[in-house]
Amino acid sequence: MQQSKRKKLGDLLKEEGLVTEIQIVEALSQKKSNQKLGDALVNQGYITEKQLLEGLEIQLKLESVSLYQYPIDKTLIEIISKDFARSNLVLPIQRENTRLIVAMNDPLDFYAIEDLELSTGYTVQPVIAAKDDLLQTINRLYDSNNLDIEGTEGEDAPAVRIFDQLLETGVAMHASDIHLDQKEKSVTVRYRVDGVLRTDRTLPKGLMNALVARIKIMAGLNITETRLPQDGRISTEVMEKRVNLRVSTLPTVFGEKVVIRILDMSNIFEKIDDIGLQEDTLADYEQLIRQPSGLILLTGPTGSGKSSTLYGSINELNCPESNIVTVEDPVEYQLEGINQVQVNTAIGLTFAAGLRSILRQDPNIIMVGEIRDKETAEISIRSALTGHLVFSTLHTNSAIEAIPRLFDMGIEPYLVVSALSGVMAQRLVKTVCKDCAVKRKASPIEQDIFKRRNQSIEEVTSGTGCDRCRHTGYRGRMAIHELIIVDDQIKALMMNQATMQEIKQHVSSRGIRFLIDDGLEKIRQGKTTLEEVLRVASADN
Repeated sequence: MQQSKRKKLGDLLKEEGLVTEIQIVEALSQKKSNQKLGDALVNQGYITEKQLLEGLEIQLKLESVSLYQYPIDKTLIEIISKDFARSNLVLPIQRENTRLIVAMNDPLDFYAIEDLELSTGYTVQPVIAAKDDLLQTINRLYDSNNLDIEGTEGEDAPAVRIFDQLLETGVAMHASDIHLDQKEKSVTVRYRVDGVLRTDRTLPKGLMNALVARIKIMAGLNITETRLPQDGRISTEVMEKRVNLRVSTLPTVFGEKVVIRILDMSNIFEKIDDIGLQEDTLADYEQLIRQPSGLILLTGPTGSGKSSTLYGSINELNCPESNIVTVEDPVEYQLEGINQVQVNTAIGLTFAAGLRSILRQDPNIIMVGEIRDKETAEISIRSALTGHLVFSTLHTNSAIEAIPRLFDMGIEPYLVVSALSGVMAQRLVKTVCKDCAVKRKASPIEQDIFKRRNQSIEEVTSGTGCDRCRHTGYRGRMAIHELIIVDDQIKALMMNQATMQEIKQHVSSRGIRFLIDDGLEKIRQGKTTLEEVLRVASADN
């Protein structure tokens, strides 16, 4: 197989009309050093992975396969190592006499093909497979093949190997959490992907004690304590990605349940453009966070992406001229150039105590992970009034409800009015899979909901289900927002103890986009569905 006989990937995609020369140059300039052009084009949104694979399929006259449903010959995994399979994104799936059918993400990777032919003695026949499909299948096949209670000590011990496998699978699936649930005679492994828990496998009960001990040692927890919940953290590298892990153990009747939150450092928002705000809301929010002082609150339930938005905001403001200090519980992502304090209630380092100490450190910008009590709220507000820009979060259902929540905590209204600059509510919704997205006529119910919000819609987009989204129709998540800038009229209403309904009517008259409205706009853009938006936002707002 001669490389000279094949066209470059960029030329193939251009001939199919999928990308332009300008887009290829842009993708090449922004791609990581070891990243392939196809991956860069997909990551930067110029094409979908389905378009990439279809383009290769037509031009190279190669078959594309779905490994999710393919009858793979599992004995073939013994002829190449897991490291080779994963680093080159190749997997032997069938053998026909002297021919080896190999699923590849990049069938133009001639070096990988040559290595396979030399090491196996077979003639390689490449077929095309999606990257995530390959990674997840590689992890699943090799992991199940290596699941063995017996083993040697050290790095090859079963607990060490299985924990590594669990993390690799979690990162490959883009999972946010790994759940290890102890049953009477087995252990269930579940992954939370796009907010939904999926059962992946069952482990032998006999492995769990060693596995929990391994996790506790890495997280700095007490391995002899099994009767009380414990929390810890691990920083490690998985599949060449730097990840932080938050570990939580909980004693149950069948043993300790373990939940591991995966915080992928490559997913952190580096600037607020990445947060997904509409253009007008982004302009207002940028203006808000660039004020020299004031209190800015983010609201929403646990798991609504508030922390990511906070990190994106302070990253935007991070520069050598600013002293940025945070007090968090826990510190989720470690940021370069920002001083981060971890809350430790056991030794008296609470949010309030940490915040008092921060004020003696000459800060310009302060981030308080969460306002949980009156003391923390008062210090945050007084910090905002004395020339500091303060970011924090509250658990409320809407942006407006943050105002009475502060009043309910016992904060004097005049302090809230003077300090509060703006409140942004946020929710996460699943995004339509780009690879199987289709347009259809909006149903009468969909049209009616848009009409009730003084909008109209003719077409909506939904996912039909494909291998890349595991036939769910959704792939990934995005945020919908509601931003309220506290202007002089709102301050006057607050001082006069106006009801929340009166404040709501005022902001509505100003054309504020509520959560439901932002969701409907993103439905119009083909990014999500009405079902997802109504799951997190009320149509009656």
